[in-house]
Amino acid sequence: MLDNQIATSLPYKLYRADQVRDNERTAAENSGCDMFALMQRAGASVFRQCEQLVPEADVILVLVGQGNNAGDGYIAATHLKNAGRQVILCAVEPDRELEGDAGRAQAYWLSTGGKIESFSNQYLQQADLVIDALLGTGINSAIRKEFSLIIDDVNASDIPVLSIDVPSGLDANTGQSLGRCVQADVTLTLVGIKLGLTTGAGKQSCGKLVFDDLGIGNAFKSLARASASALTIEQFDSMKPRDIHSHKGSYGRLLCVGGNKGTAGAIRLSSEAALRSGAGMVRTYVHSGSVIQVSAGRPELMVTDEDLEHALEWSTCVVIGPGLGQDDWADEAFQMTLKHCQQHAKPLVIDADALNLLSKQATAYTINDCIITPHAGEAARLLGVSVDDVEGERFNYARQCAQRYHALCVLKGAGTIIDNESTAWVCSHGNPGLATAGSGDVLSGILGALLAQGMSTELACKYGVTLHAKAGDNIAQSHGQRGMIASDLFDAVRTLLNQ
Repeated sequence: MLDNQIATSLPYKLYRADQVRDNERTAAENSGCDMFALMQRAGASVFRQCEQLVPEADVILVLVGQGNNAGDGYIAATHLKNAGRQVILCAVEPDRELEGDAGRAQAYWLSTGGKIESFSNQYLQQADLVIDALLGTGINSAIRKEFSLIIDDVNASDIPVLSIDVPSGLDANTGQSLGRCVQADVTLTLVGIKLGLTTGAGKQSCGKLVFDDLGIGNAFKSLARASASALTIEQFDSMKPRDIHSHKGSYGRLLCVGGNKGTAGAIRLSSEAALRSGAGMVRTYVHSGSVIQVSAGRPELMVTDEDLEHALEWSTCVVIGPGLGQDDWADEAFQMTLKHCQQHAKPLVIDADALNLLSKQATAYTINDCIITPHAGEAARLLGVSVDDVEGERFNYARQCAQRYHALCVLKGAGTIIDNESTAWVCSHGNPGLATAGSGDVLSGILGALLAQGMSTELACKYGVTLHAKAGDNIAQSHGQRGMIASDLFDAVRTLLNQ
């Protein structure tokens, strides 16, 4: 499978599948186009993607179901046949005569001398490329056995797969498999980008995401209100040059709280990430057993194990959680920090063990400028649900976290989601190399540094998450994903910040 990526030229707006289905006909009509003409455009777009994905392909297997997705497949098959390719078209129900626009596309294929076969693994073994037009965005329950058997065979092969609109078997809104799901190399999504293709398992299943609005994009956007927005580094302006007469106090005083005995590494990563991200001064409050480990080799950090209240008063914003633990020392530091930030309205980033302590609180803390950064397991504990629940509906549970704690929620993972209780964003950058110990600690330090330098909570969230993920992509491009460690991000983040 090709490396998962999203083309930077994609539009930023994301939609639910029903928003696309409900508005595409009117958008087409408003653009002077009927639905069959739109299907013809879709099939032609699939043909062009085939030419790019495997230009040397001689034998192409097209798999179709019964809906409009199948119609796109029939049109694409006809284009490929007319271009001189050997096309094998297999239908789940080969003798079924389709209706509507899909029926017209089927008839068009047959009129050119095309045949409709029953699926056989021998056809799969002959193919250089598979076009997946089995199931579209309309399914929302477990798929039938006859589809799942074909999907299993496709996934077991090493033949490149191009899925039309969504990988068959994928819930287009959540990105979860509906029992079975095609693992595509490229997904060509049409009219509007579907939410489920951008986060969690859906981001994995769709491979490289390519978008075509089929010429009705402007009309569609005027009808449908986006459900979320995608974030890329290109959307953010560079940070303005620093004033010549500025000093370290001009760029904030960040306090990082964590580093229990035996877990010094996490808070060290957060603290150094904050320095590398431009915070003027960083003080780190740790357990007495971690002072030497945190301060060794990084004299720029001010490390203390005494008088947390004084350190809180000194700070302009706080990060709490990396390496904090959940014992009495941790709980005392947690209670004091949250009460102080609540009483003095200081920006706060809550990460790692502090999230686990937060989930146990009987009384809710409300802090005006607060960011919480859970992964799926921590979000599950915060909401009292299972990890599978969270991963199955990442947008829903990111919103629930934000609303329950009245904070900006950063739900980490493939396609990190940011939610502010009413609006959601998804980070388009990132790769599996970032799934390494300490990567989240670095993110919390970046967020704290941006807050320290005076960014609004929302902007710090969106920019910090995007910066962290893009830095990981730059490292992976230069050195590969395997072997990436959290501290590799420091220089990459610093470079991006100064571009």
